[in-house]
Amino acid sequence: MSKLYRAISADGSAFAAVIDAKDIVSEIERIHKSSAVVTAGLGRLTIAASLMGYMLKGEDDSITLRIDADGPAGQLVAVADSRGNVKSCVNNPVVEIPLNAQGKLDVSGAVGRNGTLSVVRDMGLKEPYVGVIPLISGEIAEDIANYYATSEQIPTVCSLGVLVNPDLTVKSAGGFLVQLLPFADEKCIDIIERNVANLRPISAMLDDGITPDEIAGMLLDGLEPNELDTASPEYRCDCSRSRTEKVLVSLGENELREIADEGKDTSVCCHFCGKEYVFTPDDLLTLIG
Repeated sequence: MSKLYRAISADGSAFAAVIDAKDIVSEIERIHKSSAVVTAGLGRLTIAASLMGYMLKGEDDSITLRIDADGPAGQLVAVADSRGNVKSCVNNPVVEIPLNAQGKLDVSGAVGRNGTLSVVRDMGLKEPYVGVIPLISGEIAEDIANYYATSEQIPTVCSLGVLVNPDLTVKSAGGFLVQLLPFADEKCIDIIERNVANLRPISAMLDDGITPDEIAGMLLDGLEPNELDTASPEYRCDCSRSRTEKVLVSLGENELREIADEGKDTSVCCHFCGKEYVFTPDDLLTLIG
């Protein structure tokens, strides 16, 4: 079970959220049958979405992260609710490219370095809030931090990591966000910078059994951190037959009638979970009313 832990400094000037997301990213690999580098890339984006979703205020709020870039993986999308539950998909789940210069999975090579990160916050208003920024690395964590710095003016440190076994299963996965509030002083900033610099990669720490609450304590060491809350987010797709029917209705009466006239069953597959919904010609005609 995935675990998300949040803590805040005693003076309220610094905040940390840490998640162990091995189960979530394992579900990504199972559903999408992704290659190692895509599991790592889509996993990172999904972890970020879960952390950011859990920060939403309204119960029915949601956040969508989308990367459109020039890498062979194509578009990556992750959607999270306010409880951190998340789902994700990718255009091309199988990408085989060489390791990077450090001998690690080349996430930016699969995702692309030229493109955009879009952040869509749906808070039940007439129009969702949409922020779009150019990618700065394609490694995703740096791009998330840059989004906060440029679009929301919130100083943020983000770390995201996924370790993949030789058999393509997930060894460890997780991430953290550390944010400073406007009244944080230079001493607090110095402490955070030192703490972050002294940390090993998040995926390595989780693989060694270090827990999210322990990692949060390391991030806020010297600032007397207090626990805010904990959660157990999961990979959760909210697709249904009724939602699929609405998508089909949106095609319009003429197109639905043309499909029905072909006399064959129509299959609609969910991009996020792979579930298939089958509609007979009579089903389609019923939707037309």
